[in-house]
Amino acid sequence: MANNEVRDTLQALFGDVAPKLADVTQKVVFDDIWQRPELSKRDRSVVTVAALIAMNRAEQLPAHLKRALDNGVTRAELEEIVTHLAFYAGFPCAITAARLTHELYESLDG
Repeated sequence: MANNEVRDTLQALFGDVAPKLADVTQKVVFDDIWQRPELSKRDRSVVTVAALIAMNRAEQLPAHLKRALDNGVTRAELEEIVTHLAFYAGFPCAITAARLTHELYESLDG
């Protein structure tokens, strides 16, 4: 997702009630942290998806699953991440992630 798309998405989600939060999220998280060369965007996506699954953050997970695909993580790899985390984060977290991954695939495949 391009930086303008990220900014527009953040503004649409909560910019009207928390404009500074949207601004800081854009500038710090996406314009700085995600751009650092020490990890590839693909690796950052793997870490982020794993963290969101482990914390059962169902609201944020779909966007980051899509970002992971855009950053080169394969569907097979996402599925393996979900399965792997069932044993480390718990089955409820993994089942939620599996459902959200399935819903993303359906939306992408039409």
